[in-house]
Amino acid sequence: MAKKIGFIGAGNMAEALMRGVISKKLYGKNDITASEIYEPRRRFISKELGIEVSADSADIIKTAKFVILAVKPQQIDDVMTSVRGLFTKDHLLMSIAAGVTIETLRSYVPDVKIVRVMPNQPCMVLASASAYACSDNVTEDDKKTVKDVLDAVGISMELKEGLLDAVTGVSGSGPAYAYMVIEAMSDGGVLMGLPRDVSTKLAAQTLLGAAKVILETGEHPDKMKDIVCSPGGTTIEAVKVLEDYGLRAAMISAVEAAVTKSKELGK
Repeated sequence: MAKKIGFIGAGNMAEALMRGVISKKLYGKNDITASEIYEPRRRFISKELGIEVSADSADIIKTAKFVILAVKPQQIDDVMTSVRGLFTKDHLLMSIAAGVTIETLRSYVPDVKIVRVMPNQPCMVLASASAYACSDNVTEDDKKTVKDVLDAVGISMELKEGLLDAVTGVSGSGPAYAYMVIEAMSDGGVLMGLPRDVSTKLAAQTLLGAAKVILETGEHPDKMKDIVCSPGGTTIEAVKVLEDYGLRAAMISAVEAAVTKSKELGK
């Protein structure tokens, strides 16, 4: 594990990672530094987390060999151009900028060890699903460092970079699909007389519980669905309606559309 960790950018995802590594005791507050151009955000992060926050990204690279690039994709060129000469071959750079390839990052810092990560929004509640790909000079120790940090906010897995667009379509964009399902289930409950807060809580907990069953049992979702569907019962009647309206096809097409867009943005 690298002794210090630095963040270029201190937005919501970066904050979640900071909170995760602090809560898991991977790093102490004195071992974390961050840079942020937005002054009110600097004050907030410094006050909330008790870490050192700078306006200058150069300060981060000078103090930490493990640097997490947590800026928007459209900011990459400005940020990386401004710090190009400060990285060394001993630095490990982990990017969570969506769609920005290892090749693109390497054009700014050719000798640096690079890890490209696709996290997702539930990182904010330490329930992220992340996938990452590594440049060929990343060591096994580096990979463990990256995985420990990502696992502090959920689960993570290493994949080939060519699969990260598919990851974007499933887990990167996936929380939006889940929120729509929760909202729709809640609307159905309200239609049938439930108070909105009760209906939303029941819907959200139901998705959480179903996901937990799949993760903890390792069973195929179809098998778990069949267990809930009693012959001639309420659930199979509802499942027929979902099939009639094309829920399954709509979800598959949504993932496909997100992956296609991700590939376009990465060009």
